[in-house]
Amino acid sequence: MKDLKIEAFEPGQEKPEKTIYMPLTSLHISLKLMPKKIRSLLDKEGIDLNNCSELIKEKDLKGTLVEIENLNERLVISVE
Repeated sequence: MKDLKIEAFEPGQEKPEKTIYMPLTSLHISLKLMPKKIRSLLDKEGIDLNNCSELIKEKDLKGTLVEIENLNERLVISVE
C-alpha cells in the first residue's frame, strides 16, 4: 500500500518537526484528520492534496513529489 508522506521542518533542521503518513487508498478521510498546522502550511503554499488519491494508479511512483523551502519552514511531500 502506498502512503503520502508529509514532513514539516523548522529552519535549518535536518530532522522533521512533524511527519505524517496518509494511505493513498483512504486519502479523502485522512485529509479530514490532518493537523491544522500542516494544513495551514499546505494552504499557504497553494497545495491541494484532494487529487493525490489518483497517485495510487501510478504503479512505479515513489519518492519526492515536491519540496518547498522558505525562511520559516521546509515542507517535503513524497510517496512511499
